[in-house]
Amino acid sequence: MTPGGVDELRGVLTVAKGKRTFQPNNRRRARVHGFRLRMRTRAGRAIVSARRRKGRESLTA
Repeated sequence: MTPGGVDELRGVLTVAKGKRTFQPNNRRRARVHGFRLRMRTRAGRAIVSARRRKGRESLTA
């Protein structure tokens, strides 16, 4: 294995993967991506408006 991540013998690119970091938490999800947070700022309201225009079933998390 060479420092560039390419195995010279097989010519295959290898990529090192880290651990999975997603730890689901509904309260944190709502606080970061939720409807009330979106409605708090002008940009957030624009996001909700665009999703409504597009016909999204879910406007926010």
